[in-house]
Amino acid sequence: MQMIIKILGPGCKNCASLTENTKEALSELNMEAEIVKITDYEQMAAYGIMSTPALVIDEKVVSSGKVLKTKEIIKMIERLVQ
Repeated sequence: MQMIIKILGPGCKNCASLTENTKEALSELNMEAEIVKITDYEQMAAYGIMSTPALVIDEKVVSSGKVLKTKEIIKMIERLVQ
């Protein structure tokens, strides 16, 4: 089953940075995942996050309120894949 990564946020600069870092992390891991951007406030609220951007991997909120660096995302994906 393919991993689904969601980026939650209004589409701001930080959201774009998080998306790019996530793509880089997947590239470095030589993995493919579906990246979904969620900008709808009701959908974001359903995840219980208080600040954006947020990163959701396979329906698990792994980060909110900051732009993760590529290496941090790699560590999170590796932890979830094991």
